[in-house]
Amino acid sequence: MQNYFLQIDSSDSIQSTLSQSVSTIIEELTPELPQTTFVTDLAIIMILASIVTLAFFKIKQPLIIGYLFAGMLIGPLSPLWAWFLPEGSTPSEPIVGIGILSDISALNLFAEIGVILLLFVIGIEFPFNKIRSIGKVAIGVGTIGLFTTLIAVFFVANLFGMNFMDSLFIAAALSITSTAILVKILEDTGKIKKESSILILGILIVEDVIAVILISTLQSIALVGTISIESVLVVVMVAAGLIIGTFTVGRKVIPPLIDKVAAAENREILLLSVLGVCFGYALLANIVGLSVAIGAFLAGVLVAESKSAEVSKILSSPIKDMFVAIFFVSIGALMDISQIQNYIFLAIALILVATGMKFGGNMLGNFIFRQNRGKSLRSAFTLAAPRGEFSIVIVKVGVDLGAVSTFLFPLIGIITIITAFISPFLIKASDKVVPKITED
Repeated sequence: MQNYFLQIDSSDSIQSTLSQSVSTIIEELTPELPQTTFVTDLAIIMILASIVTLAFFKIKQPLIIGYLFAGMLIGPLSPLWAWFLPEGSTPSEPIVGIGILSDISALNLFAEIGVILLLFVIGIEFPFNKIRSIGKVAIGVGTIGLFTTLIAVFFVANLFGMNFMDSLFIAAALSITSTAILVKILEDTGKIKKESSILILGILIVEDVIAVILISTLQSIALVGTISIESVLVVVMVAAGLIIGTFTVGRKVIPPLIDKVAAAENREILLLSVLGVCFGYALLANIVGLSVAIGAFLAGVLVAESKSAEVSKILSSPIKDMFVAIFFVSIGALMDISQIQNYIFLAIALILVATGMKFGGNMLGNFIFRQNRGKSLRSAFTLAAPRGEFSIVIVKVGVDLGAVSTFLFPLIGIITIITAFISPFLIKASDKVVPKITED
């Protein structure tokens, strides 16, 4: 064996030999199956996700960080695996490798399914009555905090030399607080039922709804190449029409149908039905020119209006959990971190600006709506840092459309990881600051 390796004088020979060996083994084990990388990549993702879930549960950190980090390490763009790749490979080409996530097209497919299911289950959490009852305070504070952050980050990104589209997409991405990360932190720290957390959850709902509409608007802007008032108005009108139709006609049709299916008391049929609503609505949104994200979210809202919403959520959540894990690992695998040293300082600068402006914007909104100082400070500290699922989705939309630079992808990944780590510390800081000022 030692003599054999001495005969190899190039990394291409190593890669070729290893690839042939693994292919031979696979063909001997599964001669009847077509030899593609799809099953291999899916197996790697699921095995990795299970290990990461346990590891990050033990160290009490958000699982999203582990998924992204693991994907970054084993993806085809990771510098750790660069020596396996054929020379001249580009991210736009399906890369064939061994022992790593290698098929870019398959990873994109995993990611898209993950987005649809993630937003669908988020929608189930927000029935129409809950959205309507959050009140003008949450709407006002959430809107002010979001758009002040968006505007500030946009101008700062411009100052750092980013072009218009890069600045716009990164600003939109950093204006959205992560619902998934924040709710998990509040649950783990036992703060989910605090009075201030009710306002926080209301603001998160507002931001999620704005984010879904914002994704569609950014898609339109990306396709046009600049901000067109007419195109933005068209997107807003179409989105408004779909939303109004959902809350009028859709609420009278879909929930009763789901309840009739549930009356059969067959969970398999109910699961297939709610997933049919999910992907059917995503298709409808895509047909009318909107993002599949808004369709999946609205489908979840419709399911939430049915009497069997809780059962539907329980049935679909395991599938959501699986594809969300696949989504974040795939997203991490698609991030090229080989040049991270070139933009780590940019990431830190954007984090400081986005966190500071989100804190200030929420404090301003709370002041305008005359909230007490304790609640205002708790909500501002809590909402300031974490960026996550929507931030990644927004940047991915821009990259997929070819409207923004590809370096935004790993940049938002690094920002997501850092902000998720610092969020618990900001919440603990509010516990020390608030009692010195007033009681919550």
